[in-house]
Amino acid sequence: MHTTRKVSVERNRLRFAAAHMATFGGACEPLHGHNYDVIVEIEGPLTDDGWVWDFGAVKRAARELAELLDHKFLLQRKSAHLDIREEPDVWEVSFRGKTYRFPASDVLPLPIPNSTAECIAEWFTGQLLDALQRQGATHLRRITVGIEEMPGQVGWYTLEL
Repeated sequence: MHTTRKVSVERNRLRFAAAHMATFGGACEPLHGHNYDVIVEIEGPLTDDGWVWDFGAVKRAARELAELLDHKFLLQRKSAHLDIREEPDVWEVSFRGKTYRFPASDVLPLPIPNSTAECIAEWFTGQLLDALQRQGATHLRRITVGIEEMPGQVGWYTLEL
């Protein structure tokens, strides 16, 4: 019989406020922002200490990532629809004749195709997994991250290990 245990951390201090403009069906949303909440679930067997992983360690790693995203414009660097140009101190983003110029310090370029909650959750999951593995959590079987744009509206990503 295969069993697993799961722990989760969410919301409280796992929040960030960020701007984005996702693309859909050949259109681009207007520039806008959300107060995002982060939900993390990790699954695996218990360690010798009797836990999947320390709640505090998971929260610290997730909080560091949330702080990285906080008060940034989340730039979908792999977008097939946006024309993106990086200058020394500015990111320029264009879509069908409309151009935005952002100070580089206000932009977090992410290696994602779109700035949807699902794509942000995928990026967050990979970064969180790296952080947990650096802590020694090499026994995990699954990690799931939800990025909540507003109450009741969450994009999820699950990575089976």
